[in-house]
Amino acid sequence: MRIIRYYWPAILWILLVLYLCTIPGSDIPSDPFFEKIHMDKIVHMGLFGCTVLLLCIGYYRSKGHISALTLTLFWLVAAFYGLAIEFIQKYWAVERSFDMMDALADSIGALCGIIAFLFVRKWWLKK
Repeated sequence: MRIIRYYWPAILWILLVLYLCTIPGSDIPSDPFFEKIHMDKIVHMGLFGCTVLLLCIGYYRSKGHISALTLTLFWLVAAFYGLAIEFIQKYWAVERSFDMMDALADSIGALCGIIAFLFVRKWWLKK
């Protein structure tokens, strides 16, 4: 159970992502400007980028290192989690729908999370 202390921020964030992605569509603010700049996709990228960043930090702090294979695994897990959420939106969430572009934004965001982790590791975490 000692290892969970490294992952609790990621676990809480993953649950927050699930909550935010399944709230009813009518509860999501709508603004023509945000639709024009595709704010929805930016939000998806941020949510999943932060997911991977927190997972990577937790792993690195618990093990003292992280391999390219682990980074790839975190990217794949986040991408599949994003795809699963799209199916949850299609079949169970109220006034929500499946959007493959959201899943793509999730995957790109997860990749950005890896890149962000590499900078965090270089600048703030001891090697």
